[in-house]
Amino acid sequence: MADDKPPPSLEELEARLREARRGAGLDPEPGKPAMGVGQGYGQGVRIGIELVAGVVVGLFLGITVDGWLGTSPWGTVVFFLLGAGAGFMNVYRAVTGKGYAIGYRKDPARGSAEDGPDGSGR
Repeated sequence: MADDKPPPSLEELEARLREARRGAGLDPEPGKPAMGVGQGYGQGVRIGIELVAGVVVGLFLGITVDGWLGTSPWGTVVFFLLGAGAGFMNVYRAVTGKGYAIGYRKDPARGSAEDGPDGSGR
């Protein structure tokens, strides 16, 4: 080997990694609690509730429509599928964050008429 220097010790590497993570904002300062400890748990509970609520509301509406119109089981099947679709759509929106931000609107560069009531993006 051309380089006769010994490799850095594991303690040195660990200290350098810790400093780099702290500098990048990945590790909290020593002695301070980490922010957002329960955020992952809360997001998981929210996603589960969004999915189950869509299915339950769909089933309730389907059973109600079947009782009212006498179309058993077709109303239940149709509204179950609609509720499941709505639940999956809500989960997708919750995971991606689309549609939940204040002032959310579509990209004005796309020029969609759905941007606002007058198509101006407001």
